Amino acid sequence: MFKTIFFFILGILLLIGYYFYYSKTGRGIECPFHQATGLYCPGCGITRLIFALMVLDFKGAFGYNQFLFILLPFLLFYFFYQVYLYIVNKKDKIFSKIPNYVYVILLIITIGWGVVRNLPMFPYLRP
Repeated sequence: MFKTIFFFILGILLLIGYYFYYSKTGRGIECPFHQATGLYCPGCGITRLIFALMVLDFKGAFGYNQFLFILLPFLLFYFFYQVYLYIVNKKDKIFSKIPNYVYVILLIITIGWGVVRNLPMFPYLRP
């Protein structure tokens, strides 16, 4: 439990530090997939989405990565629900195993999202 909390807090602190670096310099993390192919990967725009959410700019966040913007409430619900179950049931593990079919479904949707956002008829899906 201590390691989970430690890494969660460390991740939040690193994100805040990077936010201040990005806001001062305007330099973000370059996507190696986009640099190599010129196409947008399913994750392009995630950093800007997170920064927009940090200042409660929901419209801007949606514009950066619509897929993650829609998926994020479900991920947060799952995370807090698992923490709740851990506290109430006093389990020895904080997260229960996710069935493999969930990973397969998410993988198919993510690949589909990566293809659709690069089609010429959907330029508004690009970050």
